[in-house]
Amino acid sequence: MTHLPSLGDEAVLVDVFRRFPETAGPLLDYHQVLLRGSSPLSVAQRELIAAYVSALNSCQYCHGVHAATAAAFGVDEGLVTALVADVDSAPVGATMKPVLHLARTLTLTPAKVRDSEVAAVYAAGWDERALHDAVSVCALFNFMNRLVEGLGITAAPDYYQTSSRRLAGAAGYAGLRDLLPGQHGQGSSPS
Repeated sequence: MTHLPSLGDEAVLVDVFRRFPETAGPLLDYHQVLLRGSSPLSVAQRELIAAYVSALNSCQYCHGVHAATAAAFGVDEGLVTALVADVDSAPVGATMKPVLHLARTLTLTPAKVRDSEVAAVYAAGWDERALHDAVSVCALFNFMNRLVEGLGITAAPDYYQTSSRRLAGAAGYAGLRDLLPGQHGQGSSPS
């Protein structure tokens, strides 16, 4: 049940965005650039980081939406569960393991990020832009998890697929911005 009585008990994140478009607009612009813009990390890898961070934070809403979105981009649905259990034994490419180790530390114990973890990302072949983008996706989803949990946003698992179809579509996160009051898509259906 949402902690925003004006939205009702069944409110989802897009309802929060519509209610507070002045903060949602820039936030959605950032999502679009970071998660769909040019990056050494593929869209699937960035969505995987989003789902993984959300799982580490036990944010069911964000984990559900972004695991489904990562799956839409070809990520195996069981991968996030395997990563939470143990990054080293999870069926993920060797180049992603140091990125995910860093995301884990940055999420669970941010003050304990060590130079050796960053060096491992570089040693795996990633450049500064990849490091920046991985850390930024991690940071964004730690923020989003706290926003969702703090506002009491929940949804049934069938909503995760609805949301992932929207995010995996051609418009990506920009499509959500179009749903805000005063935008081109005002009044259009969120699904």
